[in-house]
Amino acid sequence: MGGIPHDHYEPKAAWEKGLAKRLPIVGLMYDTLMIPTPKNLNWMWIWGIVLAFCLALQIITGIVLVMHYTPHVDMAFASVEHIMRNVNGGAMLRYLHMNGASLFFVAVYAHIFRGLYYGSYKAPREITWIIGMLIYLLMMGTAFMGYVLPWGQMSFWGATVITGLFGAIPFIGDALQTWLLGGPAVDNATLNRFFSLHYLLPFVIAGLVIVHIWAFHTTGNNNPTGVEVRRTSKEEAEKDTLPFWPYFVIKDLFALAVILVVFFAIVGFMPNYLGHPDNYIEANPLATPAHIVPEWYFLPFYAILRAFDGDVWVVIIASTLTGGIIDAKFFGVIAMFGAIVVMALVPWLDTSSVRSGRYRPMFKWWFWLFVVNFFVLMWVGAMPAEGIYPYIALIGSTYWFAYFLVILPLLGVLEKPDAQPATIEEDFAAKMGKGDSGSAAPSTQPAE
Repeated sequence: MGGIPHDHYEPKAAWEKGLAKRLPIVGLMYDTLMIPTPKNLNWMWIWGIVLAFCLALQIITGIVLVMHYTPHVDMAFASVEHIMRNVNGGAMLRYLHMNGASLFFVAVYAHIFRGLYYGSYKAPREITWIIGMLIYLLMMGTAFMGYVLPWGQMSFWGATVITGLFGAIPFIGDALQTWLLGGPAVDNATLNRFFSLHYLLPFVIAGLVIVHIWAFHTTGNNNPTGVEVRRTSKEEAEKDTLPFWPYFVIKDLFALAVILVVFFAIVGFMPNYLGHPDNYIEANPLATPAHIVPEWYFLPFYAILRAFDGDVWVVIIASTLTGGIIDAKFFGVIAMFGAIVVMALVPWLDTSSVRSGRYRPMFKWWFWLFVVNFFVLMWVGAMPAEGIYPYIALIGSTYWFAYFLVILPLLGVLEKPDAQPATIEEDFAAKMGKGDSGSAAPSTQPAE
């Protein structure tokens, strides 16, 4: 796998040979578990197993919850209360599912930031990155539709606001919105459609996850140095790698256990901390909440959506040039989805020849400012669109696009990277010799 020389599965017993000829499942499992993995992976490489756990948790708890849920506007809210009050273990199941979505997004954001810092999107892993971004988009869609199902106030009005964005698309917006809703407004047809898709999409995500894993098994794992595993011989490859089992499996399981201690503490003692109290009020089309706020993992993009109002000069220019076709609402929609598109295009926007941010001194400052900006956008997305908050959102949104479209392309030209280790083995030896988890000892080899 990944062109890294290593021992493959060799069936010995007669039944093993017979099975291998007809269904090579044992060999596939062996090669997956024993895949050569860079031995210098740090603790930021544990989020994959957390994401796999979250996907399994969401599918299993979701299947059980569906057995007791009624997708009808007159009964949905009551059926959720029935699950909470009457079904054996129902409250725990629902809280696991609710907070499992939050853990899912915590892990995926950590996974994405890890990839952005260590350059996991660079060649030959561009397809792996694109598949990962598709998974992320499907996660967002699944989470949004799942939030509608309890049919509380935030469920109803959140669906009204978000689906209303499609109506902003010129010429086809109204027809597209009506098709999406199944009618002129959020109603029973909408709930049924969202319920159906919310049940279906996790299985689509599971399929894409298999392709995602297959993709990085083909190219091999990235690592904190960004230096590739040597592939000229099996002996050299073994100096740079360790088998995934047992070394990294045990490490990942230990990290997962620590994270689950925190997760189950939240589920057990503060399960509604990340929720909104208005969603425990049944949906009422005649009573609009004072502030419509999406779930926390949507807040950065919600802030970007609201940042571009009719007074922003770039919106005014776009509206003038298009004869009013691109108004403030449609521009906000373009900006929100564009924020994800530019992140997906980062393999081609980052022009640096050095993969890992560890050896890019200028990049580090801009990257950590980007991370801080993400949390600022998350905070301002939860605030009302008044006072100073729209200005903060506009500054944060500008930096988001500037980071991908201006800063990363320029850094590849202007930045002088630090020296990199010649091999993964050299980095590992330097790190273990110093007894720290920082960067490797300086190498005399020039940066690539």
